[in-house]
Amino acid sequence: MKEATKRSIFRWIHIVFAIPIAGYIYSPFDQIPNYAPITRFVFVPVLVLSGLWMWKGHVVRRLISGRLISKRPAYSYKNGRIKAQ
Repeated sequence: MKEATKRSIFRWIHIVFAIPIAGYIYSPFDQIPNYAPITRFVFVPVLVLSGLWMWKGHVVRRLISGRLISKRPAYSYKNGRIKAQ
């Protein structure tokens, strides 16, 4: 899957899950308890996770793939001296 397609999917997930939150905010006060649990435990976490993924997803992907973690140390400690490799 192309990166542009992934971004588009996450963008649409973010937009679609923001719509019920807007309804929750602007709904009459007596109807808020009906929507509170699903808003708190479904819509807000999905919105936060999709937003974080769009913002810092490249860092997470790099951490998962192992490119950020070096296979060998950049420096070694030998005979009381630090040596660059």
